[in-house]
Amino acid sequence: MLLVAQFDVSNMAWVMAFIAAFVLGVSKSGIKGIATIIVTLMALAFGAKESTGLIVPLLIIGDIFAVIYYNKHTQWKYILRFLPWMMCGVLIGNFIGKDLDEKTFKIGMSVIILCSVVMMYWWDRKKSKKVPTHWLFAGFMGVMAGITTMIGNLAGAFSNIFFLAMRLPKNEFIGTAAWLFLIINLFKLPFHIFSWETITPESLLINLKLIPGIVVGLFIGIRLVKVIKEGFYRKMILLLTALGALLILFR
Repeated sequence: MLLVAQFDVSNMAWVMAFIAAFVLGVSKSGIKGIATIIVTLMALAFGAKESTGLIVPLLIIGDIFAVIYYNKHTQWKYILRFLPWMMCGVLIGNFIGKDLDEKTFKIGMSVIILCSVVMMYWWDRKKSKKVPTHWLFAGFMGVMAGITTMIGNLAGAFSNIFFLAMRLPKNEFIGTAAWLFLIINLFKLPFHIFSWETITPESLLINLKLIPGIVVGLFIGIRLVKVIKEGFYRKMILLLTALGALLILFR
């Protein structure tokens, strides 16, 4: 059972959590590829498995804003193609992660983060952006996105590559991803509440205190998404996230 007292939240943990909430808001405003740093900071602040449940309500808040702001750009045909596979992945992830002890879960989360960083780095460096569009490709990416979003809230690397393969323009990319993740995060709620018990009234109190960080991140992110140059920024995020994954593994 997840209890606030169990966290023994230090001032440094709150600082990391607020930074994570801010980055989450920036991410949901449309700046992709930075979700791994959110998961890393929350895991460092509250523990690997406990943090997965803490993050989900915050993600839903950000998703709702993104859906409202980018709704007119949503391309439902891509959601319907990807979502069933992703839901299957969530079911698999729930089964895999339910009874894992904290140490094993921590190792698994660190591996997923590092693999996500490597995948995003490889994609950034890849000269040809051509990606297979066969249904098996959508199926594999969807199942992997579902597993990683359940175990570590880290579906971004897989879903981003799928949407990039569909050649979606920026706003359509953001609007479509917003609805996809709102649906999948709502789908994950019962598993975190009743199966993993990582969402409780106590954890929701922590979420309430972090909402201002999300709101600030959302408004700043909307402005950044119009002007940001991703080169150095993405490399810095990838490096910091990889270092954070190693800290989770060895803390």
